[in-house]
Amino acid sequence: MTDDVPVTGAPTAPTTQARLPEAVLADVPVVDTAAIDPPTTDLPGTVAAVPDEIQVEEVDTRPLDELLDDLYHGQERISQVDIYRRAVAAELPAQLLARLNALPQGEYAVDEVTDLLGGSVG
Repeated sequence: MTDDVPVTGAPTAPTTQARLPEAVLADVPVVDTAAIDPPTTDLPGTVAAVPDEIQVEEVDTRPLDELLDDLYHGQERISQVDIYRRAVAAELPAQLLARLNALPQGEYAVDEVTDLLGGSVG
C-alpha cells in the first residue's frame, strides 16, 4: 500500500459542524455578549425564579394505612388493580390515588406496597 492514494468522494467520517473558509472568518468581529447583556434570572425555570425551599404538601397516609390493613387481612399478596379499585371505592384523597395509580402492574405484599407508597405497616 502506498500513501499516494487519491482522495475521491466524501470524507469517511461525517462532520456535524459546517466550517466556513478562513478568509470569511477573518473579517468577523468577535463580541462577548455576556459583558453587554445582564443575565436574566427572573424567567421561570431559572435558579432565581425557584425558591430555595419548595413547599411539598404532606399527605395524611392514615386512610391508606387503614385501607391496606383491611385489604391485607388474611391475604398475602394483592394486585395493584385491586388495591386501586378499593382505594377509589373508599374515596381516598387524590394524592394517594395518584400514588396507587403510579404503581407498576403486579401483585404486592403489604410491606412492599407500603414501602413504595410511603405509608406504614400497621
